Amino acid sequence: MEQAADDRPFVIDPTGRDLHAEAARLRALGPAVRVELPGGVPAWAVCGQELLRDLLTDPRVSKDAHQHWAAWIKGEVTAEWLFPWVGVRNMFTSYGPGHRRLRGLVAGAFTARRTAELRPRIERIVGDALDELAGLDQGKGVDLREHYAYPIPIDVICELFGVTDEDTREQVRRCVDAFFRTAADPEEAAEAYPRIQRILHALIDEKRRRPADDLSSALIAARDAGSRLSEEELVATLSLFLSAGHESTVNLLDHAIFALLTHPDQLALVLDGRVTWEAVIEEALRHQAPVASIPLRYAVEDIDLGHGVTLRAGDAILACYAAAGRDPLVHGPDAGRFDVTRPAKDHLAFGHGAHHCLGAPLARMEALVALPALFTRYSGLTLATDPGSLTPVESFISNGHRTLPVRLTT
Repeated sequence: MEQAADDRPFVIDPTGRDLHAEAARLRALGPAVRVELPGGVPAWAVCGQELLRDLLTDPRVSKDAHQHWAAWIKGEVTAEWLFPWVGVRNMFTSYGPGHRRLRGLVAGAFTARRTAELRPRIERIVGDALDELAGLDQGKGVDLREHYAYPIPIDVICELFGVTDEDTREQVRRCVDAFFRTAADPEEAAEAYPRIQRILHALIDEKRRRPADDLSSALIAARDAGSRLSEEELVATLSLFLSAGHESTVNLLDHAIFALLTHPDQLALVLDGRVTWEAVIEEALRHQAPVASIPLRYAVEDIDLGHGVTLRAGDAILACYAAAGRDPLVHGPDAGRFDVTRPAKDHLAFGHGAHHCLGAPLARMEALVALPALFTRYSGLTLATDPGSLTPVESFISNGHRTLPVRLTT
């Protein structure tokens, strides 16, 4: 239901069945639009790239629901799916000095230099994934999301954090899938975060007994040495990195592969060396932001956006990254077209400002290794189904396909 003359909110589709059509309708309604999220949660959706960029750096905008979201503070929010996004305490949901403290504990592990040092490990993981593809039954095609786009990022982030047990990895995956599946039933959503807490408490206990050279052990050591990192923050920080640390990259690989397979002329430009893989990655991020929208931010005080729109102190804000990536005021009338030769690929796919994604260099590095390796090994790679038959994951947050069936032809 779109915002109408009686000022009813636009109801966001929890299944995300047509993210970009929904974004276009929202943009047509104004710079910021009153929306209703699953569970009847009210918010303002911001879809314009320049306005969103401004708000992401505005000190009057917070990510701390416990301090600045009026409805949360009053106990009016009962939507279970929201808790992992707003109720936990980690750097993702913090503001000001609290955010700087938590981000400072892990920022050094994700610098450009440290990421570059990871390249040999990423190349090994990509090589292993390609070898495993070769052993799969071709049948009606291979699901490249399940067997390539997914395992590479999860293996990379789990290696970094020392999650070596396969059963633990699979349990984490199921929880993360539930976090992002905004069309899930309330019972599933309510159970997911307590379940990942139990998994991570067990991991922390094991790392305390047997510390290793990984980021989990480093965070635990910082906590135990009196870094002012609480046990709750420790668990929430691990949950953040194990979830956000792979979901964006899975979707980036998924959409980049799909876009190239459905634009063979552009794939030829890349394979001939006339366009760089870096250009492919940035256009894929702009064209299909891996995280379509992120809940939530909050107005610390009244913010006049002009055009008769004012965010009131305590209002919630939904950052619509996929919509911003196709903003015609920034990217032109053909903003919806995938074009690796586009001269300017400015986007907000990894956020902006203080909360810019720490893992962005790592995600780009993984894509920079995985994409050319795939198309070099399988130069005749094709989709195994009609492009229009692919269905999205059931989420207005995560932007990817449920499956990506291909034929692996050398």
